[in-house]
Amino acid sequence: MFAAKGYLPARCDASRGFSIDFVPIFCYTWPLLGSWTAEGAMVKKQDLTILLFLIGLLVVAAVAVAWILGRGEQEEVIGGRGERVGLVEVRGVIVEAEPIVRQLERFRKDRGIRAIVLRVDSPGGGVAASQEIYEEVRRVRDSGKPIVCSMGSVAASGGYYIAVGCNKIVANPGTTTGSIGVIAEIPRVDRLLKRLGVEIAVVKSGRYKDIGSPYREMTPDERRLLQEWIDDAYDQFLHTVSRERDIPVDSLRPVADGRVFTGRQAMKLGLVDTLGTLRDAARLAGKLAGLREEPKLVRPVTRRISVWDVLFGKVQGLRELVRPWPKLKYQWAG
Repeated sequence: MFAAKGYLPARCDASRGFSIDFVPIFCYTWPLLGSWTAEGAMVKKQDLTILLFLIGLLVVAAVAVAWILGRGEQEEVIGGRGERVGLVEVRGVIVEAEPIVRQLERFRKDRGIRAIVLRVDSPGGGVAASQEIYEEVRRVRDSGKPIVCSMGSVAASGGYYIAVGCNKIVANPGTTTGSIGVIAEIPRVDRLLKRLGVEIAVVKSGRYKDIGSPYREMTPDERRLLQEWIDDAYDQFLHTVSRERDIPVDSLRPVADGRVFTGRQAMKLGLVDTLGTLRDAARLAGKLAGLREEPKLVRPVTRRISVWDVLFGKVQGLRELVRPWPKLKYQWAG
């Protein structure tokens, strides 16, 4: 019956399992189909009914699991009674942009969402990830749907970078923000490896192929090249803030040296628009959207992180945080 090229007929014994190629667990269901012989298999109608019933249960269970896992698109009401204003939260170090971009895109396309509040509580993170979120924030703004940034405890560096794409920025008086700048940290482990008696042999195609290697001291020429790399990313940051906040580059540069500010200091410098809370930001977003009453603030509810996510799904993000080679970061080191 299992006539596959290269396989010998296998016999199933509930106490032994398959003798050659087939997984033993099949023996828990196969006896329902009757006895197995070389001439064929006799199937009883009763056994077939039971088998079909079990298959049906498996299908129902699979559909139920898919439905439960797909409930990530539901919404949680934070407060208010009026029309809906979406809340998108950026928390912690910015490692990947896709989850935030997806939420922003969903709210941008939802006609029932009249405006968006971007809640930022982050010291920043990767340059590219911050830029991708910023571009989606601009896309929301350019679509005509108001988007207001609400700053939490920290909205610095990359956290500030994504904020400047909003129509308005609302900070708490004690928010830590600013930190306009770029950093790349390169650990040195060559001395430790030498003490352990470990040597790293490198074969490379060009002079600078292993630039920034943690296994040797950086040369002056390599440091110059990496500084140019940093300076270009900084220039992108500086001009983005200058354009979005309408501050001349020459006026912005003296305070764009990596220093941080309180929300109140930032407002005096023109880096934020006003002081207030998350609810204040929601009311402002509603006002920009033309709403007359306090809006209903809603946020997407994502499924809980599973053991599989922790062990496998988040490995890429963890690797990005701890990898030893140089990485450009719009991130406050405090």
